[in-house]
Amino acid sequence: MLSIESLSKTYADGTRALDGIDLAVRSAEIVALIGGSGCGKTTLLRLVAGLDRPSAGRIVLDGEAITRPHPGVGLVFQEPRLLPWLDVAGNVGFGIDGLPRRERAERVAHALERVGLAEHAGRWPRELSGGQQQRVSIARAFVASPRVLLLDEPFSALDAFTRKDLHSHLLALWEEVRPTVIIVTHDVGEAVALADRAIVMRPRPGRLDDTVALPLRRPREPAAPASEAATRTILAALDRSLRPREASRAPELAGGSSF
Repeated sequence: MLSIESLSKTYADGTRALDGIDLAVRSAEIVALIGGSGCGKTTLLRLVAGLDRPSAGRIVLDGEAITRPHPGVGLVFQEPRLLPWLDVAGNVGFGIDGLPRRERAERVAHALERVGLAEHAGRWPRELSGGQQQRVSIARAFVASPRVLLLDEPFSALDAFTRKDLHSHLLALWEEVRPTVIIVTHDVGEAVALADRAIVMRPRPGRLDDTVALPLRRPREPAAPASEAATRTILAALDRSLRPREASRAPELAGGSSF
């Protein structure tokens, strides 16, 4: 269980990025964070990753407070951020150097197989397309078997076909390892395709405004009636989140919206 308790973040210049965030994410649950600019979505991810410190509140993973980068928490950035002096296999295995060589090689080979890059293990990052580089980044995150995986808009720069393909690879790896996943996205369709819950945030300062449960069977087709209904529900929640507070209905984060 990942628990975010009364979390707030104010920067040195006085900017209140987050205010009073309370969120519990179940083991193996996929949660999408979605909202307009200024919601603090990336700030929240950085706090959960231990890359920044909150001004108030705390983050607890299975009873342990996260105050710095944690070995049980993996992070995939918007850009692949691969090391150009390592080949594909070296990049995937970079975070598991402490394992015995044979186990490390087996894990890397399996992760590359699952993302469809087994034949590219010896290639350099510069020789790969953008979508292939992001597959390497995802494989690198999963190879360490994280308990929590954080994704900060990892597919936003990709075309729709490549994005859908990477969704499939991501879910295939998730089915094996079953980490808790939090993904930041601006794409409502992506939230519907991947998540068990979509959390809608309200900006300035960032707060949780609404939650939409997505109890849909996988794989999910965007044109299916249930997916279209979920998309409409999230879009309506987003619209409310951008209105003045008094014009918006009260948050329903405990139970969530349904459709």
